[in-house]
Amino acid sequence: MTTTERAGTTISADPALPLIRITREFDAPPEAVFRAHTERDLVVRWLGPRSVTMEVVRWDATTGGAYRYLHRRDDEEYGFFGSFHEVRPAERIVQTFTFEGFPDGVCLETLTLEDLGDGHTRLHALSVYESIEVRDAVLSSGMETGVVEGYEQLDELLAS
Repeated sequence: MTTTERAGTTISADPALPLIRITREFDAPPEAVFRAHTERDLVVRWLGPRSVTMEVVRWDATTGGAYRYLHRRDDEEYGFFGSFHEVRPAERIVQTFTFEGFPDGVCLETLTLEDLGDGHTRLHALSVYESIEVRDAVLSSGMETGVVEGYEQLDELLAS
């Protein structure tokens, strides 16, 4: 098992399975963390590394809905899209995730929110990839920076 822990975020990858597990705690109730993941105006304020700006092209965070957004940095543009398969308020989001630069690398993501009481939430994210090679490409792409910085920005948003 390869595990990285940075700024309260744990990212783990089992060498024998094509998946990534992410765990992170937030000083906010599950309802607030859920809203930050599903409301378009909130998502643009935290998703991704600090070095990018985000434009939402489509956002329908409901069961059966879909999304597409762009991250921009200088002259570079990165597109992402997917479908929401299950959206259960303050509990669970199941979605696909695809980076347009690698359309054969569709990922299935399950995010669950654990209520720790006293206004605290533990987020569990499981991302399943087509192969270990695809998973490893994602890990080496700088994904860790985007996740860690994004969650730091989410902390700031939840505190405001």
